[in-house]
Amino acid sequence: MLRRTGALAATAALTVGLSACASDDGVLRTPDGSVISTTVTRIAEVNIVNAGRDFAKTCLAPTAPDAGKSDVKRIVVTDPALLDALCALGLGAQVKAVVAPAGSVPAYLGPQLGAVPTLGDTPDAAAVKKAAPELVLSSPATERRLTALRDGGALGAARTAVVDPTTGWQDSFRAVAAAVDRTAAAQTRLAEFDAEAQRVGRVMDAGHTQVSLVRFTPDAQLIEGTSSFGAQVMTQVGVARPAAQRTPKAVVANDDNYKDADADLIYVSFQGEKGTARGTDVLMSDRWLDMGAPTWKRVLNVDDDVWYSGSGLAAAWLVLNDLKDSLNSSSAG
Repeated sequence: MLRRTGALAATAALTVGLSACASDDGVLRTPDGSVISTTVTRIAEVNIVNAGRDFAKTCLAPTAPDAGKSDVKRIVVTDPALLDALCALGLGAQVKAVVAPAGSVPAYLGPQLGAVPTLGDTPDAAAVKKAAPELVLSSPATERRLTALRDGGALGAARTAVVDPTTGWQDSFRAVAAAVDRTAAAQTRLAEFDAEAQRVGRVMDAGHTQVSLVRFTPDAQLIEGTSSFGAQVMTQVGVARPAAQRTPKAVVANDDNYKDADADLIYVSFQGEKGTARGTDVLMSDRWLDMGAPTWKRVLNVDDDVWYSGSGLAAAWLVLNDLKDSLNSSSAG
């Protein structure tokens, strides 16, 4: 039986302790009215890696088009999964609309892309015409949106490119780069990332630290394999994994395999509020606390949206920075 005594209360008690009078809107403020930051830094005695990270710094510096190519100034995207590549190429300012439901732009891409108008699943042609795209980036999963735009006469003279973001993040990054005439820049950026990943692996002696990945979803506690996005970046860095986690697929933790979650260090993540509630209960349970890494305070919390929903060079840099900051860290103190 898992012990589930006051786990959520423990979570609240372990946030940054700040006191001030609350205004009518419920926001904590100083006596002069300034907003007080209440960034959560721990959950159930586990430190959050890069708590309060500034996503305004996610996107990289702008890149130049390939020699002899003119630059694309106005881009419309029908699949939010393609935005990461544009962010990593420094083209966020050129994205004028996203043909997708509100809230579908990943938060880790920062405020610039978060402020781009989202036009819904079936946008009004006039809204797309207002965006005046020179290029429309689409994917096989969202080609119906592209078809609707074309049939509605919203595209005008805009050229289109279809990129499959499920082919592997480096391949899809190259494909997006080719669509915006930045093949050379893409190769440079991938080479820079690979060089830094290898350097981090050497400096941190990553091959001698076995790292476990455990993800809490609303429905299960998952022991992750090698196929998730964060796990792929760890492989590129050379981080070792426990023997039971060297196959691609995640498995559900049960009575027979529970200790397969243990390692020198465990990175946990929570999918949404319900995943957080489940994970908080487990992290406070006797069964979990009896394992090696929890005993040594070698359990850390990483951003689920970045490590599991992210898929691109911008997200890869965030994962790499997490590894730099935490591979030799703990939740002690």
